[in-house]
Amino acid sequence: MFTTLITPAELAGRLARGAGTEPDWVVLDCRFDLTRPDWGAEAYAAGHIPGARYAHLDRDLSGPVTAASGRHPLPKLEDLAVTCGAWGIDAEVQVVAYDQGNGAYAARLWWLLRWAGHEPVAVLDGGLAAWQQAGLPLETTTQVGRKSLAGSRTFVPRPRADAVVSTAELERIVAAGELTSGRRVLVDARGADRFAGENETLDPVAGHVPGARSQPFVRNLDANGRFLGPAELRERWRAALGDQATAPQVISMCGSGVTACHNLLALAGLPGARLYAGSWSEWIRDGRRPVARGAVQT
Repeated sequence: MFTTLITPAELAGRLARGAGTEPDWVVLDCRFDLTRPDWGAEAYAAGHIPGARYAHLDRDLSGPVTAASGRHPLPKLEDLAVTCGAWGIDAEVQVVAYDQGNGAYAARLWWLLRWAGHEPVAVLDGGLAAWQQAGLPLETTTQVGRKSLAGSRTFVPRPRADAVVSTAELERIVAAGELTSGRRVLVDARGADRFAGENETLDPVAGHVPGARSQPFVRNLDANGRFLGPAELRERWRAALGDQATAPQVISMCGSGVTACHNLLALAGLPGARLYAGSWSEWIRDGRRPVARGAVQT
């Protein structure tokens, strides 16, 4: 069972044994571009890993945006269950998610399934870029609906109630000074410039939650866009979290709850780390919530 990362060679070996047609593995293409929402589906149609289905960030991996929500609210668990069932996933199925390269969108699917209680889910390390660099094949056949050999699948969520931090809870944490005192750690996966309130192009208000620490998700990656080794990841996160590296007090956020999941994947061995799903785009919906700008905190 793969629960964090899988290499192109490992996935290719399984595909060679029939993962594209056997019912116990499902591969999902999560490629996306925030500025071009249709790009991922178009790229999928042009070529994808054999047997893969397409998972759209807005339609499949998020719920409807409301006046109070961020840009990518969590889907309802019952809706996610229907979607997973349509993809041919149940409790026995190994899921592999990939995107164009660094895992930013694939990690969102990884986290959603973990939140729903599904353990056998992994991200393809290096994404489609690594797959192609290895000289592995693509196909253009579009996979629609359930796998023909999978039969009827029912995905039964077993949600982890402690996996998500709400905006109301984070407001209480900030007001109580738990971030500034070090009792809890809020890490922000956005780029350091956006965290500092500079170069904001996606959200109408720039800055960060007071007391948060800047921890861009790209720090989890090497120069080739693949995850650093476990030892180096542990060392980097130990430096970032200090004493909290062994305590269940870590909250991950970003702009809309997507790349924050990349940090949670990097922290997969840290029990209790949670997602602030609404993230910055939800925090700023109410102008009464405090905003900090300026020097990056690390």
